[in-house]
Amino acid sequence: MDQKGCRRGSFQSATSDEDMLEIAGASMDFSMADDDPPLDREMGGFSSYNGGGMNGSSAMMDFLEEPLPGVGTYEDFNTIDWVREKSRDRDRHREITNRSKESTWALLHSVSDAFSGWLLMLLIGLLAGSLAGLIDISAHWMTDLKEGVCLAGFWFNHEHCCWKSNTTFTDRDKCPEWKSWSQLILGHGEGAFAYILNYFMYVIWALMFSLLAVLLVKSFAPYACGSGIPEIKTILSGFIIRGYLGKWTLVIKTITLVLAVSSGLSLGKEGPLVHVACCCGNILCHLFTKYRKNEAKRREVLSAAAAAGVSVAFGAPIGGVLFSLEEVSYYFPLKTLWRSFFAALVAAFTLRSINPFGNSRLVLFYVEFHMPWHLLELVPFILLGILGGLWGAFFIRSNIAWCRRRKTTRLGKYPVLEVIVVTAITAILAFPNEYTRMSTSELISELFNDCGILDSSKLCEYVNDFNSTKGDDLPDRAAGPGVYTAIWQLALALVMKVVITIFTFGMKVPSGLFIPSMAVGAIVGRLLGVLVEQLAFYNHDWAIFSGWCSQGADCITPGLYAMVGAAACLGGVTRMTVSLVVIMFELTGGLEYIVPLMAAAMTSKWVADAMGREGIYDAHIRLNGYPFLEAKEEFSHKTRAMDVMRPRKNDPPLTVITQDTMTVEDVETIITSTTYSGYPVVVSRPSQRLVGFVLRRDLIISIENARKKQDGIVSTSVICFTDYCPPLPPSSPSVLKLRSILDLSPFTVTDETPMEIVVDIFRKLGLRQCLVTHNGKLLGIITKKDVLKHIAQMANQDPDSILFN
Repeated sequence: MDQKGCRRGSFQSATSDEDMLEIAGASMDFSMADDDPPLDREMGGFSSYNGGGMNGSSAMMDFLEEPLPGVGTYEDFNTIDWVREKSRDRDRHREITNRSKESTWALLHSVSDAFSGWLLMLLIGLLAGSLAGLIDISAHWMTDLKEGVCLAGFWFNHEHCCWKSNTTFTDRDKCPEWKSWSQLILGHGEGAFAYILNYFMYVIWALMFSLLAVLLVKSFAPYACGSGIPEIKTILSGFIIRGYLGKWTLVIKTITLVLAVSSGLSLGKEGPLVHVACCCGNILCHLFTKYRKNEAKRREVLSAAAAAGVSVAFGAPIGGVLFSLEEVSYYFPLKTLWRSFFAALVAAFTLRSINPFGNSRLVLFYVEFHMPWHLLELVPFILLGILGGLWGAFFIRSNIAWCRRRKTTRLGKYPVLEVIVVTAITAILAFPNEYTRMSTSELISELFNDCGILDSSKLCEYVNDFNSTKGDDLPDRAAGPGVYTAIWQLALALVMKVVITIFTFGMKVPSGLFIPSMAVGAIVGRLLGVLVEQLAFYNHDWAIFSGWCSQGADCITPGLYAMVGAAACLGGVTRMTVSLVVIMFELTGGLEYIVPLMAAAMTSKWVADAMGREGIYDAHIRLNGYPFLEAKEEFSHKTRAMDVMRPRKNDPPLTVITQDTMTVEDVETIITSTTYSGYPVVVSRPSQRLVGFVLRRDLIISIENARKKQDGIVSTSVICFTDYCPPLPPSSPSVLKLRSILDLSPFTVTDETPMEIVVDIFRKLGLRQCLVTHNGKLLGIITKKDVLKHIAQMANQDPDSILFN
């Protein structure tokens, strides 16, 4: 998602995210588009620091025993320290376990602490499933509202309105209770004027829905735009974006997702549903102390919430768990796998109980195919995989180029106008073609459908020979005029979907990519399936058909080709493999079609990877400059830690704090004159022997609290990071002991350590920074941003392109 334009104002953090050394010419640019509102960052801490403070409290405070509120927390647009967070959780768990042996109450507290994770998963599943059901029902109704209204009750969509009608099966969509806008206004639905009126109302409703969506996003929750999956991947890797998973984002994304889908734009609700589920998880985390106060534990919950989101988006709970594992999660221990499974189960059960589609299924396009596939059909299936890979690579390059243009030109300053123009073009082009006029989910359902005797779709208008019909299975037949008409309409729909989706994904409304990609693939697959079917019908004596597709047999299923094509195109765009196959299998309920899906998904990934290694979400992460270390790529360059660390030659020396010789004023001067997020603590400047590492935020909070609550702390007070401070003259002010906020075990490497090992350490331990030593003496520091810049430089990319914008 293109994040520029989603927020306005300057989000200059008091500390740069990772940098602890000033780099000439490199700065964090958080400037946003001019017409968007400022976002409440919900910062509960110190976003800036002004030296000095207040003296005057007579109460003494032991900074070694009692932790201060705010110490150990993080500022916005910073990366968490995974090692410290996991260590804190182990200490907390060890303390609860030890206390549980002392009393019954402590034992109950220990049991409730262990059970709280499962209770949280239950609540997430219930809330995510309920919201998904509400979104499905509302979107279905508002989509039909563009074409007409139900007289029996305006809240019924077209299908529900005609359920109790006495019309015949073939006229089930023309029940008297449902009136088109021309029938309602003119009294009849035939003729050119009635068509123009319906056309006009369709476009007006689409514009109203999209305008309301973009205005709500712009005014109340700028983070609610786009898919959300690139940002969630970044957050799960340890980056902090305050408000991105907040309550306002949840409310506005839920409402505007319905509006955006109903407007007929070429987008889906599946990706944003992952964002909605993660918002539910983040909000519910505040009910439990161990998740509210620990950022690493919270990210385990968000991984499970992402699984619940895919579970309700596709009705695929197992696919949701695999999607979270394969695509979005950075840290996924076995315990998170079990809890993700439980959350996805509860979410799917809740959605099934709501039954939003009225067909006792979890998804709108559930189908079952009755005929097995033949080995020779792997050839067209692999061809679909190749086409899907080509489409994926083409779409990623085109969409990223357009989003970059949006970020770097005046186009990004007018998000409302952009949404209105794209909606108008989409609606005007979509209405004349029945396959683009219907919702994308209904289109996919139509394309997946296996034609039966009672099907009235144009795609099923074959020349029937009922003498050869056996039971419910129809033999391969010659295509009738309806099929040829449908082919031309689908070809036009394909061109429109391919082009318009490029410009739609990344606009300032909630927009998912799963459904549009599946629609493109399903159209291609259905067209290829009809082609193979007719080829087999007219040439059944060919050697490739003679052994398995005799005359009068039902051997080719075009709907299966549509399903394989949908999987291929979605895989080409997202580069998913295992989770994609399982999701598609759960959609159709057919175990025997796993091999065609696997062949298409793998081929699609190979072809797309040959043209570009990044999937669409990774490409948007790089476009927005998020500090995300991709775990799937190997670092193969022969560089050393000393080549990447700061300071370099001719740079100013590394800013350090001594363990027991600097005053409060000296430290405050360092804090106010630099923007580093932390400082190494050394024995003395000449020796440069490392003692530990202290975070800037912890220093600020501790000094301000000491000035307010501890007697005798003034600017000339010495700060001591050791247990035993050196003796001072009797007239000296009180010593400020800050050993409790000092990290005594910062991660260090030697200057000769290969960078491939350093990169692996950053990936697997989730480090913020790593100190570089030589013979025990501190030489420099490597931050996560330095690693990202080095990787970009080795790939012949602009190193400053990784700066978060």
